[in-house]
Amino acid sequence: MTRARRILLTGGIALAVFGMAYGMWYAIFAEHQALEDIGVSLSTAFSSAARRDTAESAAAISRYQESKYVYDRQVDVHGHWIGLAMVLIVLGLCFDQVSFSEKLKIWLAVGMLAGAWIFPLGVLLQAFGHGPLPKILAISGSVLEIAALCFIALGLARGQSSVSRS
Repeated sequence: MTRARRILLTGGIALAVFGMAYGMWYAIFAEHQALEDIGVSLSTAFSSAARRDTAESAAAISRYQESKYVYDRQVDVHGHWIGLAMVLIVLGLCFDQVSFSEKLKIWLAVGMLAGAWIFPLGVLLQAFGHGPLPKILAISGSVLEIAALCFIALGLARGQSSVSRS
């Protein structure tokens, strides 16, 4: 097995296990509290609106918005880590068909693996702070993933075109 292929397969399996463990931790220890915050804030918003207390209703809607934002980021992270892990594993299975030098394939595999960790990590950090660093990480990780995928697609197409000419 080539080094690039090993990076994708072992990295993908490790990322899948990590993503599943994170999802299990979140489901057991944090999700119920998040859903309760969402429900309570909505209930408060509606009951305040019924009493025509617009200030309390607006504050409850604001709490709902923040709670839902954090909840969505937590759930997205779990799904992205596992989904990207599956992409790494599938690519690892066919990576020998990529028509590039082994050195370039190693760089592409490392880029895919790094992007698959960094992009969801940036999304997760957005749940804890709205500053620029989490957004920069999420964008950088996704750009790394997209760029590596484009090069891999090019390498697969080059390999297919050389097979067609034979």
